[in-house]
Amino acid sequence: MNTFSNITEYISGFSDDRKMILEDLYKIIKKHVPKETVEKISYGMPTFHYNGNLIHFALYKNHLGLYPGLDAIEVFQDQLISFKTSKGAIQFPLDQKLPKKLIVDIIDYNVSKLKDKKTANWSAYNDKWTDAEEFMQQLIVKTNLDKTIKWDKEVYTFNNKNVIGWGGFKDFFSLWFFNGVFLSDPEKVLVNASDGKTKAMRQWRFTNVDDMNDKKILMYINESIQTIKDGKEIKPDVFEEKKPEGIFKVFLDNNADVKNAFEKLTKGKQKEYVVYINEAKQEKTKTTRLEKIKELILQNKGLNDKYKTK
Repeated sequence: MNTFSNITEYISGFSDDRKMILEDLYKIIKKHVPKETVEKISYGMPTFHYNGNLIHFALYKNHLGLYPGLDAIEVFQDQLISFKTSKGAIQFPLDQKLPKKLIVDIIDYNVSKLKDKKTANWSAYNDKWTDAEEFMQQLIVKTNLDKTIKWDKEVYTFNNKNVIGWGGFKDFFSLWFFNGVFLSDPEKVLVNASDGKTKAMRQWRFTNVDDMNDKKILMYINESIQTIKDGKEIKPDVFEEKKPEGIFKVFLDNNADVKNAFEKLTKGKQKEYVVYINEAKQEKTKTTRLEKIKELILQNKGLNDKYKTK
């Protein structure tokens, strides 16, 4: 198996006619990515990295593969009807001219999505989390799961049921299996991150991307899917209503318009706000949070509405 240390080496390994195709694509991408973009080889493919995975590409026998991610495939699906696509991948036939404008539009879309990325920045802790994230992005396309955004995170579902999500923390990179309590766990790796609070979810933690085995992780994912097919689930507790108290109650009493809007919210949305304020330990933090949620309440929005799928 050939190994390459950079994109130039990757391209130089092909015959002249194929090399021209790769060079054309490389020039298109290079010209339209931000100057901060890092070029590298990731999982055997030329990769452009900008606040996350911006785009991959790879040349095969009969097509040129472009990997812009699941979101881009969905956004540009109407313009991709003449090309074969799969989850996160586009196949360009080698006997056709590259669709330059489409490629540029896809790049611009990914740049805009990543430019102000607010989700967890694993490199703030350790650069290895970026590699772990890319490992999972490459692995997840081998499944039949659907991607959605929940709690500002990518979550992968089967029949609208949560299966797996992941993220990096200071000391480890974690996969969380939403139905983990039902898994057989042959590797004896699953842990409950919040005993007494988390009932079904279990985590698999890694301190090094080299320890992540795709076959083993896929085995856990497939078993998770089977638990959904089998109808296994832990029913949520009966809804417990929470009323504003302390500084939150005073705030509402002193702001009649906000109080009126708050009382029109569903009980679930009210509870989100109450919990959010109560979780703050210091009065200063509570005050800051109250100012943050004021406009959301006036707009009849829940705290977590922007993370929920429509």
